[in-house]
Amino acid sequence: MLQSSSTDTITEQPGNDEIHFEKLIAPQAAPRKHEIIKFNLLTFAYGHLAALYGLYLACTVATWQTIIFHCIIYALAFFGTTAGAHRLWTHKAYKAKMPLQIILMVMNTFAFQNTIVHWVRDHRMHHKYSDTDADPHNPTRGVFYSHMGWLLVRKNEEVKKRGKFIDMSDIYSNPVLMFQKKYAIPFVGTVCFLLPTVIPMYFFGESLNTAWHVTILRYISLIHATLLINSVAHLYGTKPYDKTIKPTQNLLVSLIAFGEGFHNYHHVFPWDYRTAELGNNALNSTTWFIDFFAWLGWAYDLKTASDDLVQSRLKRTGDGNNTWGVKML
Repeated sequence: MLQSSSTDTITEQPGNDEIHFEKLIAPQAAPRKHEIIKFNLLTFAYGHLAALYGLYLACTVATWQTIIFHCIIYALAFFGTTAGAHRLWTHKAYKAKMPLQIILMVMNTFAFQNTIVHWVRDHRMHHKYSDTDADPHNPTRGVFYSHMGWLLVRKNEEVKKRGKFIDMSDIYSNPVLMFQKKYAIPFVGTVCFLLPTVIPMYFFGESLNTAWHVTILRYISLIHATLLINSVAHLYGTKPYDKTIKPTQNLLVSLIAFGEGFHNYHHVFPWDYRTAELGNNALNSTTWFIDFFAWLGWAYDLKTASDDLVQSRLKRTGDGNNTWGVKML
């Protein structure tokens, strides 16, 4: 789910219906020479070292108020990604009124996984060309590449070539998302890093050193929790709905990633706002979040796959396991 911070750009072009590319059959990964993005490598190296120091400070000198504060931001950022960038804007699995859209955009900014515009394009690519070289984080290249390696190298040529023709008209016409894109640098810098550092200093008496490094700890931890969906949930787990694809059901990922680990289901029914059948809401906090705003009337037109459709697909193409990893009769 996390989107590349590569400096490679993709410019959308019209007439995509007239473009015919060679069909990529998953799993597929052609030989290629990876070009490392030195800036990304250095940035992530610093981020991880700073996060380790932040973990030490969180366990030794940080106040409990600061820890709780960052736990709250962590949850908000995750919901901004799962309920916002993913289920709302990428898959249009439900609709949101303007107040909820603004809230989700701000929450997503806490996560800083590039702008929502870039996030959506890459994730639509991921679903259209899953497990091939046109998938930005192609898991066929292994767990490290799909987890973080893809962020450290230039985009594959297949991603750049085919990404020009992904329909993004709904995203470019959304003023909330265009605001985030237009003011990305000052807005992200303020929301994701500056305010979470200054607030603990002013209200909780933290030093700049502690406040900053705990902020980086929260940021890096959230990135890795999100990346598990790209890597672990494409490599390890059961396939109750479609045994021919790489995405899996992984309960640990669902627990860590706010319900996003029911990935075999999600790739079969990407338009279902739950990303899992209803019985698995116990590990699907993002669905609770959306349901709450549906109760308020701010989320509506929630799309779901019918029980009959789910059961039919499970019996027709599944591997015989249910989503909890138990062999079915």
